[in-house]
Amino acid sequence: MRLNYAIKFVSDMDAAIAFYSDTLGMTLLFQSPFWSEFDSGETKLALHPASNENPAGSVQLGLCTPDIDGFHSTGQAEGLVFTSPPTNVHGTRIARFCDPDGAEITVSQAC
Repeated sequence: MRLNYAIKFVSDMDAAIAFYSDTLGMTLLFQSPFWSEFDSGETKLALHPASNENPAGSVQLGLCTPDIDGFHSTGQAEGLVFTSPPTNVHGTRIARFCDPDGAEITVSQAC
């Protein structure tokens, strides 16, 4: 298990991209209206449009594991609360679960 990315929910994708690339000097790896990524070493910074569930300014962690189904099974047995089982999303299998504070964490099989 490793931290793969941090998702920053933003109110204005273009303004956020300009801030992280122009102001902070981060290298933009990928840009779209719905998902943009910056190189920040082993862990990527991802930008995603804000929503009612994820207001602007909030952050969600994205972990990765080589065996998402095993993680899901073991996690359920150990009491993890999953909000979404392993599901194919845009060509990657992901699941979502909550930490002890109720913050949702995404885990993917793409490491």
